[in-house]
Amino acid sequence: MSPTSEIKIKNIDHLGIVAGLIDEIGIVEIINSKLGIDVREKISAGILVKAILMNGLGFVSRPLYLFSQFFEDKGIETLLGTGIKADYINDDKIGRVMDKLYKYGLNKIFMEIVLAAIKKFQIDLKYAHLDSTSFHLHGEYKNPQNQKKETEIIKSLPVNITKGYSRDHRSDLKQVVCDVIVNSEGLPLYTRAGDGNEA
Repeated sequence: MSPTSEIKIKNIDHLGIVAGLIDEIGIVEIINSKLGIDVREKISAGILVKAILMNGLGFVSRPLYLFSQFFEDKGIETLLGTGIKADYINDDKIGRVMDKLYKYGLNKIFMEIVLAAIKKFQIDLKYAHLDSTSFHLHGEYKNPQNQKKETEIIKSLPVNITKGYSRDHRSDLKQVVCDVIVNSEGLPLYTRAGDGNEA
């Protein structure tokens, strides 16, 4: 048996830099401190969010049930930690963590991470810029305003998917709005989702 037959090659690509920045800001620790750690879990919420961020910055678009495939050819232990395997990052775990993040408050946790980054890298906040954009959505998204019960449900939703001024020129489709405040270097300082007809 030759010595080269035991060599395994795994990619890291640019994800080593992304993982390093996530670690330097302390995103994993912030999320774990807010959502808690269950010792029975194979992977914590913070590590899962780190995996989601790396996947998003890996420029891929796959359904959640195929999420673990992204890490199959990657040096996952180098990026996420010793003993972590790709199949630990599955759609069930992602769904549970997403629910926890939503219950805690996405804007709240985003602000805590931004404040940690500002403190760590001494980011200049002298100037800021607010902008908004719309994301059009395909599908029915029924919205019968004349039925009282359904109107009450719509009011309790985080955002109302409805028609509004379409920045991407798709006035035929319903949409949601996203507001972002960035500093002079383009670092997002605040973000929120809004109703599709929000001005």
